[in-house]
Amino acid sequence: MTTLTRPQSKKMIAGVCAGIAERYGWPVGRVRLLFVVSCVLPGPQFVAYLILWALMPKRAS
Repeated sequence: MTTLTRPQSKKMIAGVCAGIAERYGWPVGRVRLLFVVSCVLPGPQFVAYLILWALMPKRAS
């Protein structure tokens, strides 16, 4: 497994979903879809995304 980083490519906004998908070997589209669907439910999903954006390092290459 790779470390949890935000890729320079394959990102739509910040690369958080792409980084999570690559880390666990999941399809990127599925992670993005799950995030969008989860935003309909009550909870701090968007805040968690912003926190991960700030905490996840960018991949060097």
